[in-house]
Amino acid sequence: MKQSLQLRLGQQLTMTPQLQQAIRLLQLSSLDLQTEIRETLEANPMLETDEEAEGGGDADTDAPPVTARNGDDDTDATPVESSPDGLDSDFSSAWTLSGYGVADESDDERDPFAARGDDGDTLHDHLLEQLHLSALGERDRVIGMAIIEAVRDDGYLAEDLEEMRAGLAHHGLDCGADEIEAVLHLVQSFDPIGVAARDPRECMLLQLDRMAADTPGLTDARRIIERHIDLLAAHDYRALKRHLKVSDAALALAVELIQSLDPHPGSQLSNNTAQYIVPDVFVRKERGVWRVRLNPDIAPRLRINPTYSGLVRRADRSADNTFMRDHLQEARWFIKSLQSRNETLLRVATAIVENQRAFLEHGEEAMKPMVLRDIAERLEMHESTISRVTTEKYMHTPRGILEFKYFFSSHVGTSTGGECSATAIRAMVRKLIAEEDGRKPLSDHRIAAMLVEQGINVARRTVAKYREAMAIPPSNERKRLS
Repeated sequence: MKQSLQLRLGQQLTMTPQLQQAIRLLQLSSLDLQTEIRETLEANPMLETDEEAEGGGDADTDAPPVTARNGDDDTDATPVESSPDGLDSDFSSAWTLSGYGVADESDDERDPFAARGDDGDTLHDHLLEQLHLSALGERDRVIGMAIIEAVRDDGYLAEDLEEMRAGLAHHGLDCGADEIEAVLHLVQSFDPIGVAARDPRECMLLQLDRMAADTPGLTDARRIIERHIDLLAAHDYRALKRHLKVSDAALALAVELIQSLDPHPGSQLSNNTAQYIVPDVFVRKERGVWRVRLNPDIAPRLRINPTYSGLVRRADRSADNTFMRDHLQEARWFIKSLQSRNETLLRVATAIVENQRAFLEHGEEAMKPMVLRDIAERLEMHESTISRVTTEKYMHTPRGILEFKYFFSSHVGTSTGGECSATAIRAMVRKLIAEEDGRKPLSDHRIAAMLVEQGINVARRTVAKYREAMAIPPSNERKRLS
């Protein structure tokens, strides 16, 4: 084979470090973004928070009203001035990311509902404190500590008595099952009521035992739990009345009393720290116009340190000067990537609000079908970019804090040839179930027929899928006595 040289022309997309950084920042959630900014501030001496800007007035971070098309026009985010060719000290005043402030963490303005840390007592601590206050001998105290150690976070006992006896024997304490049972009854009398139960039946019986003897429905409730709990789980009220020989009113009292019991007593002392969602944008209606604003607390205001940038010399090739020049360039890229992220986020949020204005005004039943391609074509972006922007980003609206992804859903055809979003259908299903007669709940087939009557072509299995997604039980489990 003869070898030859050939010259070919072609185009190739290269992922530059700047582009990689912009894409990575774009897909970060607000909490991850704050962590990324904090780590970058610690690693790059050229970057610093703009404390003077933070103390000033609010920057203009409003999006245009959604009544106007937001096509190729830039948003109202504060622009970044173009950098000069040189790297002199004047550059520091131009490259400043403004309009995104830091929340004041002073004691006077701290959120009273914010998590204070894991300083509260756990369930085990709470039970051990009660055990130490009990008049027990050293032997029974050790058994009680072993029982408390076997209690799960939900309040149930994780080991049976035989396993517990074997564990105590392994540590040199030989005791019988009756002795452990006696200490177990003491632990079960501790707060919260129903703790250290071996199964849900025992947990509910422990709670009933602590109620007053004249509590309405107490006797029937105890009989149901002891003998017919499987019928109650199946909502077979007809069989329950036949076995208990009681009226509908008496059975209703017993069932209501059982439903008031706590099946997970340990959750009352759960030490799990609440995770709060920080919205990325705010949506409000002002003077009849829906407006979108970026949350100013999701990222600090950054700027180039004027002192360090002034030390960079143009023609100096020393190691120190190269170090400062590299970090200055990285700081410029980071600030530019942050601003690009915020501008893209604002544009996408504005387009979503413009498309789903009916939802904001009338609720879920007015939600329009929308996919990522619709927003991508509207803003002339790639679908992958829209997917990154809408992942783990949240919007604060008059109807609650919602993820961007919530506004996207598939569609179902209507009898008139139109389309209805899956979110709207779920809202209709939930509304029909909420308004149904509890004694004769609607089946999935009946709900599908009612939706077809409204012009929405939906099958029974689709209704069942939406109902299960909303954690709504089937019709036989929704049946009530009254």
